[in-house]
Amino acid sequence: MFSSSHNKGFALTFANGNTVSVQWGPGNYCDPEHAQGRGAPFDAPSQTQVWKSATAEVAAWNADGEWHNFEHDQVDGWQSADDVSGFISFVSSNELNTGPRLSDEDEDEDETLVEKG
Repeated sequence: MFSSSHNKGFALTFANGNTVSVQWGPGNYCDPEHAQGRGAPFDAPSQTQVWKSATAEVAAWNADGEWHNFEHDQVDGWQSADDVSGFISFVSSNELNTGPRLSDEDEDEDETLVEKG
């Protein structure tokens, strides 16, 4: 399945049930070629024929809506076209990492230390 979002990105859903999202608009972790960059108004991409960015933000989730976890977040920004291509290939043919993020484990450890303290 193909879907687009506000002239600033797209999502692909694969036979394995995983969906990948690629976004390059205002507020996304990317480098848009607009004069205001990431700070452009949200609707700026839909006000132009072509919206460009040197990099994009990627994310993925499985058929159960569980998001893929990168090392410290559920999105990965400032990805080159080659990086995005590799991630799309990964999502289309692998099980996603939906376990706890490293930052979640760090927060749990901090709470345990406070409780013991």
